[in-house]
Amino acid sequence: MSTTLPADSLVELAARKQLPHHQYTDPATVRWIAANRPELPDGPPPPTLRPSSRQLVTRAALPADWLAEARCHDSLHGIRHAVRTAAMAALLAETTGLGEDDTATLILAAAVHDCRRLHDKDDTGHGARTAIWLTENAGAVWDRFGLTATSSRVTAAGTAVRLHDLPYEHFSPDDRADHARTRAITDLLKAADALDRYRLPKLTWWPDPARVRAEAFADLRTTAFELVVRSESAWLAGADSAEAVLGSLAIMELIG
Repeated sequence: MSTTLPADSLVELAARKQLPHHQYTDPATVRWIAANRPELPDGPPPPTLRPSSRQLVTRAALPADWLAEARCHDSLHGIRHAVRTAAMAALLAETTGLGEDDTATLILAAAVHDCRRLHDKDDTGHGARTAIWLTENAGAVWDRFGLTATSSRVTAAGTAVRLHDLPYEHFSPDDRADHARTRAITDLLKAADALDRYRLPKLTWWPDPARVRAEAFADLRTTAFELVVRSESAWLAGADSAEAVLGSLAIMELIG
């Protein structure tokens, strides 16, 4: 994109390595994202979500007091990211034929995976921090999603959340053992999180198939890109973060 961007846009700040700890999208950055639409091969249309998944995605707009840092609510790792990641997790689950119970656990994990972040930079360890919070608050979290917090579901969701921010090559022996027990949910959460990277203000940070282990990842990249552009634009136009994404999902006919 050759257009000169404002010095305080996220794209320019990223280029100068001056991004603040709390990052909020801006009109110039969204225009830059749209202008850099990747050339992706035509794939199959996104799958139709089962009714239970559509309902769970609508509950992914977390209560504000579940966030560790209020300034993250509308930031790049806030509510819009949570709802989009939950939606992409639901689509990945549908495409890969994941069972009903595991799909529900995956969508819940996707919704909360970043809720204990303190800021929008690396925030090393936020996955582990969120996993502890999720385990300690399992009753309230599963109740919000209309689910029962069984021991196996809590363990699976907590493991996926704990590992979501660790590259596979950085797994310890214990991480690899935990991953082996929750492989499908963990792999799909990491893929759903990666699909939402089109919101980030640097092309090298955008989705990289080499970093995920989900065959359906490539087929959903176009959908993920469109959802980012639509929902970030809706938020800038005045919609709250949850409605910006849920309204965009409805327009895209991904939820009813």
